[in-house]
Amino acid sequence: MIRAGRAEHRTMSIALFFLSPLVAEFLLGDFTLAQLPFLFLLAPAYGGAAIVIRELTRRTGRGWPTILLLALAYGVLEEGLETQSLFNPDYAHAHLLEHGFVPSLGISIPWTLFVLAIHTIFSMSVPIALVEEWTSRRTEPWLRTRGFAVAIGLAVLGAAGTFAVSYADGHFMARPAQLAVTVVVVVLLVVAAFRVPARLGAQDGPVPSPWLVLIVALAGGGVLSAIDPLPWGIGVPVVLAVLAAIVVAVVRWSRRPGWDGRHRLALAAGGLLTYAWHSFTMNPVIDAPESLILVSHVVFALAAVLLLVLEARHVITREGRTPAGAGVVTLRSYDLGE
Repeated sequence: MIRAGRAEHRTMSIALFFLSPLVAEFLLGDFTLAQLPFLFLLAPAYGGAAIVIRELTRRTGRGWPTILLLALAYGVLEEGLETQSLFNPDYAHAHLLEHGFVPSLGISIPWTLFVLAIHTIFSMSVPIALVEEWTSRRTEPWLRTRGFAVAIGLAVLGAAGTFAVSYADGHFMARPAQLAVTVVVVVLLVVAAFRVPARLGAQDGPVPSPWLVLIVALAGGGVLSAIDPLPWGIGVPVVLAVLAAIVVAVVRWSRRPGWDGRHRLALAAGGLLTYAWHSFTMNPVIDAPESLILVSHVVFALAAVLLLVLEARHVITREGRTPAGAGVVTLRSYDLGE
């Protein structure tokens, strides 16, 4: 039994290691099928970080508030120190800072909000949630000390590789003050991740249908995707308000009896499907024939849908076997928090 549990833990860790970059870069639309070998280069940066975030959280008995804050810290670290896209006006020759640039801050408000949100939600949280819902050991650490150390090493190696590739393209380096502020923000987010309450009490009230949770998640993804076309003075407040409203709603729902894996999967599915449809508006970072781009978008989107169908069947079957009242213990420990 112990060996079977360890084997499952390793399998889940490997799945997360590769699912994170698949979602973050390929489902997003940055790369086509022709660049699939890049997955092995991207996995240490994304997958390594996702494993570290999850293990730190589960080893300390914490849950989703900690995961989300650590995921946000990862986003700040990657875009502020590694790629430095928050400060580089010519990053990837995409002119990302032109829209909503604030000279006194040296950043574009819409781009900063957008890129940090997609890393927090799609690059880290969605893959973690999807992999966790495959197993009954969702809240347990999956790696022993040696495996955890390997994951940390891979994450550091991936971060160094990301910086090296980004720096080689233009040799841009942010100002020391910008780098220092980035480090401070990362540290504050990590501290906050382990300061948020690890437990909240249960709350009376009905839980929505998983279908409604899915619709809410899709709506949030759609609003986030609309931040670029809108004037930033309108888009930024709207996106912040919508994301805040969703967070408040999910925190309340998740503390009520009846919230279970079907609802958590619905949230993750909303994120995955958002990337699936949004990819058709994207052009890859490496030039490719239009036919290959379209085929790649279709293949990755269909793979995402297939994953969700298979996982939904698995989760529905599992939750159907759960005895009535079995969720009371987890509700006391803040089911969003788990």
